Amino acid sequence: MAITNTWSVTDMTHIDADGGVVKVYWSCTAGNVTGQDPSGADQYDYTASEGGKLICTHDASAAGYIAYADLTEADVLGWIWTSLIEDEETAAEAKARIEANRTARVQGQIDRAATQATGIPW
Repeated sequence: MAITNTWSVTDMTHIDADGGVVKVYWSCTAGNVTGQDPSGADQYDYTASEGGKLICTHDASAAGYIAYADLTEADVLGWIWTSLIEDEETAAEAKARIEANRTARVQGQIDRAATQATGIPW
């Protein structure tokens, strides 16, 4: 089965007065989808996750400011990917780097399992 990556915003902290976001918790989980449970959620044999916390500064008067109530997950994931940029990367390249790393870890788990067996010899 294919290995898929799922990005999630798991929690956020914002200022009540102006809706400015000050903290974002996120995760990226790669897994080999082996089926679905009765609710339709993907099931995996192997997974590898990475997550973090993004500290944000905000200026409610700045152009492009988006208040908490108006944010979408896509907006916030864009912030996260931008925060992960290394060297001369773009946000898309940073996202791809994290996904490639997670995918490689899952593939390593799959490869190791294919060369190992459990049990006792008697």
